[in-house]
Amino acid sequence: MTTVLIVDDQALQRLGFSMLFEQYADLTVVGEATHGAEAVRMTAELRPDVVLMDVRMPGVDGIEATRRIVHSGGRSRVLVLTTFDLDEYAYAALRAGASGFLLKDALPDELISGVRAVASGDSVIAPGLTRKLIDAFTDRMRSQNPDQERQLAALTEREREVLTAMATGWSNPEIAERFHLAESTVKSHISRILPKIGARDRVHAVIFAYDTGLVRPA
Repeated sequence: MTTVLIVDDQALQRLGFSMLFEQYADLTVVGEATHGAEAVRMTAELRPDVVLMDVRMPGVDGIEATRRIVHSGGRSRVLVLTTFDLDEYAYAALRAGASGFLLKDALPDELISGVRAVASGDSVIAPGLTRKLIDAFTDRMRSQNPDQERQLAALTEREREVLTAMATGWSNPEIAERFHLAESTVKSHISRILPKIGARDRVHAVIFAYDTGLVRPA
């Protein structure tokens, strides 16, 4: 059973999500929060598997709430919801520790799959939005970090290639085909890459690739 906390200041939006999740036996909504501060408190109390987080809310917004939840060290993972005109906020939320983001107009199956993926420890990014978002905001938000340069240097040539492919938006099957590898081998490379660069998941590996200049905006 995957437990979900819904965070949105719009009552109809929360109701819609709740009604959707009720249709699936493996998903259960354990609470609803109307703003970021309430989300942080309820996450600490309820310890949901996934926090479905809106970005723009009164008071503590979704970005700051995400940062507080992730930095608390708890087990809950954050999935941010955004719209096309909130790309910058979504990217900031990823840097704050969110495990992914989806558009609010995502199809129900896409949202359900995203929640399940995040709950299982994977990450999710709205299809077709990754490159647009990173191209638009990486140069402005890039931070210089000597530790990242050392982490990058620790990667093998093949690991760099796989990380570059990930950051370009390729899926595991596409990476396997490009480098003539088994998909299980690609997964093994990724499992070694993540701890070497200090990334929690695939999303943060992509951010690392752009931060270090391994991949640059088009």
